[in-house]
Amino acid sequence: MRRIQQARYAVQFLLWLAWQVPLQAWKIARDVLTPGLFISPSIIEFPLRARTPLEIAAIESAITITPGTLTLGIAEADDEQHTKSLFVHFLYAHTHDGAIAELEDMESRLLRATRGCSKEEL
Repeated sequence: MRRIQQARYAVQFLLWLAWQVPLQAWKIARDVLTPGLFISPSIIEFPLRARTPLEIAAIESAITITPGTLTLGIAEADDEQHTKSLFVHFLYAHTHDGAIAELEDMESRLLRATRGCSKEEL
């Protein structure tokens, strides 16, 4: 039963990501083709809940494939920092909290797909 649920979450994540790519591409195209730029570039440090190399590589890839975002690097966990962090460049980071919320949403969707558990169990 858990594998079926995991497969369902994986399909949901892939469909969601397949929708985000053209949606974000349209946002950038509209901004470029209309007068004035509404970009608000920023580099955000995002603490990861992803633990396995597969989960980390998948979240890095999902971020980078989405237009307007780019994974710049990863900070390893150390004594002061108990989790790894990603550094992400946002083209449209109008608020720090909004950018973090977008990344948390993406990571939650991905972790449900890789772990096969509900959002509450993450």
